[in-house]
Amino acid sequence: MTDNGATAVDGMVTLQERVVNLINQLNMPLIEVSLVLSKHIAGLSRSLDEHITATQQTFPESVTHPWDIETPEGSDEEFTFDLEKIFKIIDADRMDILATLIRVTLVEIDASLAEGLLALRPWEALSRTQLAKAKGPGQLFSPLEIPEDW
Repeated sequence: MTDNGATAVDGMVTLQERVVNLINQLNMPLIEVSLVLSKHIAGLSRSLDEHITATQQTFPESVTHPWDIETPEGSDEEFTFDLEKIFKIIDADRMDILATLIRVTLVEIDASLAEGLLALRPWEALSRTQLAKAKGPGQLFSPLEIPEDW
């Protein structure tokens, strides 16, 4: 994807469209999307960190760190829920489908580590924002809300 900027943009648009369509088609809950994104971002980040260590290159913080999100007032209130129960409810097959779609598309569009991270950071910020607004475990299983102009 390093040929030119247009190719990189086209690839990111392809990834965006596919992820939006799949999440909407499967009516994926916030928690499932968040877990898939977290796993992909962690893997890409580890690989990028190794690359940075080996090459001494630098990358913008927008690539290497989660984006800041606005948290609603009162979001400091803590609520607890049974993680084991949540993991019993999540649909691993649905999560595997999303994970595969992301992985295959990143390979297909030949995204670099940095491009892959930049493509997933907006999704991470969206899901983190919605997680911050959750007031109870039921909201974790509400569908991820994708803005109209997304």
